[in-house]
Amino acid sequence: MQLRLNEARRGPVEGLDFYRGESALTRTSLIVTALRGEVRAMNLTAAAALLLLVACGSAHQVIKPEQRLAYPPARRDDVKDVIHGVTVEDPYRWLEDAKSPGVQAWMKAQADFTRARLDALPERPALVARLKELLYLDQLGAPQHRGGRYFFGRLHADKEKSIIYWKEGHDGPPRVLLDPNTWSKDGSAALGGWSVSWDGKRVAYQLRPNNSDEATLYLQDVATGQRSEIDTIEGAKYATASWTPSGGGFYYTWLPLDPKITVAERPGFAEVRFHKLGTDPKLDPVIHQRTGDAKTFIGADLSRDGHWLLLTVSHGWNATDVYYRDTRKKSLDWEPLAVGKDATYTVWPWKDRFYIRTNDGAPLGKMVAFNPTTKSWATLVPERTNAKLEGFSIVGNRLALTYLEDATTRLYLHGLDGKSLREQQLPGLGSASGLIGNEDEDEAYYTYESFTYPREIYQTSVASGASKLFFRLKAPIHPADYQVEQLFFASKDGTRVPMFVIHRKDYQKDGSAPAILYGYGGFTIALTPTFSPSYYAWLERGGVYAVVNLRGGDEYGEAWHRAGMLLKKQNVFDDVEAAGEALIREGYTKAERLAIRGGSNGGLLVGAALTQRPDLFRVALCGVPLLDMVRYHLFGSGKTWVEEYGSAEDPEQFKAILAYSPYQNIKPGRRYPATLFLSADADDRVDPMHARKMAAALQAASSGGPVLLRIEQHAGHGGADLVKAHVEQIADEYAFALSQMELSEATVGNHQQLPSKAPATR
Repeated sequence: MQLRLNEARRGPVEGLDFYRGESALTRTSLIVTALRGEVRAMNLTAAAALLLLVACGSAHQVIKPEQRLAYPPARRDDVKDVIHGVTVEDPYRWLEDAKSPGVQAWMKAQADFTRARLDALPERPALVARLKELLYLDQLGAPQHRGGRYFFGRLHADKEKSIIYWKEGHDGPPRVLLDPNTWSKDGSAALGGWSVSWDGKRVAYQLRPNNSDEATLYLQDVATGQRSEIDTIEGAKYATASWTPSGGGFYYTWLPLDPKITVAERPGFAEVRFHKLGTDPKLDPVIHQRTGDAKTFIGADLSRDGHWLLLTVSHGWNATDVYYRDTRKKSLDWEPLAVGKDATYTVWPWKDRFYIRTNDGAPLGKMVAFNPTTKSWATLVPERTNAKLEGFSIVGNRLALTYLEDATTRLYLHGLDGKSLREQQLPGLGSASGLIGNEDEDEAYYTYESFTYPREIYQTSVASGASKLFFRLKAPIHPADYQVEQLFFASKDGTRVPMFVIHRKDYQKDGSAPAILYGYGGFTIALTPTFSPSYYAWLERGGVYAVVNLRGGDEYGEAWHRAGMLLKKQNVFDDVEAAGEALIREGYTKAERLAIRGGSNGGLLVGAALTQRPDLFRVALCGVPLLDMVRYHLFGSGKTWVEEYGSAEDPEQFKAILAYSPYQNIKPGRRYPATLFLSADADDRVDPMHARKMAAALQAASSGGPVLLRIEQHAGHGGADLVKAHVEQIADEYAFALSQMELSEATVGNHQQLPSKAPATR
């Protein structure tokens, strides 16, 4: 039931799909919002560009270390801090102030400089053409049933943004509910979360300028399409409507817009409020006051029958406090369900019983039940020894449990008493969504996909398990020509770490292939096999794409997560370095042709890898990153991640952070990988100051390949939610990487690049 609360817990994890190479449109808009349960980014003139290319060499020429580029100048100031007795230099602190005219001029110079170089890369036009074929696809989301209506998202092959539709019953004609394609001329207005009332008559949705986190919540009548002028809520960054059964109002999380409150402190001012339709939102009663702690998230959710109101206070990603209230009683006091425990709880009330997934005493997760009348607890499904309980839902009066076994999904059905009923059969080893449906309805849906298996949606009967195909993604590729291997290797401390490696079936392990290593490693995010069409633009060029399951995620439960956070964060970087070494050792590639890629928390991963092991990677693709970890908590949503990273304000944590913080560990004259930083001008989660400071420092220090700073316009942390923006961004990344790997024509020929036009899959 914690969809709305998880929506509020927006760490650096958002934008993950974007930087894995898949359109965030097709994964977030179409899937996440369909789930009720645990489901949780200025060009030079032609003459100036030509002069720059002449100065820097031919467009077909790889920049050698000795060919230093004439980067836009960045002054170096003598700024130092003494922290816990240690002197820390910060020569580019002036780049933190994005509103400064000097910083604005520097950013424009960097963006123009980068754009000219990227546009001149020889592989780029072909990549753009192929990515358009791969990403402009017809896609569909699993429907959700509300009242007598069905609601679903669809991305059309000729549209930039997904559209939300509704229809009466199964057979009614689809009607447009929300079409973000029409909201702004430049495409900068984006749809955030949306929630339909239980009677299917109204929808509350977030509108996000520049696809940023900041949002306004609007209310719209489903049948007429009319938007209410009264029920408009500002400060809706964390707001998702939790509707009453009658549809007369909803609970939500509100943030003040007072400019006197710093961005970093603002989460501590969040309040839970109730909005009654047709009333002034400014007068909405406060259900729970602010916590005053910027490190926490707060949210409320109402059970479908309206009996139980839950309040959750999340302390990072490893502990939650849960309170509840019986709305049938006059008392407004909150009763504690699980408070002060170093564990997570996800609660779903149904028929006056709470069904709970927790890792309390069970690092891999277990299902328990709580009776709020008798205050009694019972274990329903104990912890398994070989699989992590990833999520659950109540569908058709049964428990649908999703497990991860070596980062692949297994789906099981249990009775509400915990009794095992059956395993839901899946097409193979890949990723499944879990069952999507209502608590008391037999009809449900689930999705399935893998790296080489395009996404499918199945309609199923919860009672019988009978399933039929509802939707199949058709993409212009030959997935049968590719294969996936799961490689296990030992990290620095001997820990066994898994990695998926995708390549052509006829690939020869001679170390000649260009390879991309993608990782994340944090915030309990598990990387499972997903079908990303954009990968194939790389694979078709003889490339290898590897996805590594680093510590810090939760592929193997909470112990795996905690082994990669706080004072143990270095384990994550050791893991990814060991992954790169394994790819080389096993003959997939060599250091001269290995790129590392990641975004957000994964951008920190890339920054740490390139500064700690510059010899291991030829190219670094570093998206919307955290890089100055000494000061990260002072910007954007940084304080909400202190439970994950720690803070320089703590002496012991400062010591660990300073040891790996990429910005502070750049050494002058060292040969660093060719690096492309990807930043977004409206990123209000991870402040773009990280990318600016790191780019300036690396440009001044590196004797290696080029260091470029790409700044996307009208884009938030997940980029711009336009297909064309994803095409351009991924083409830039792939073309930049290929240009630095010194691939001969013979090498490319040996890998038999596929024709750009391939028949649709399946």
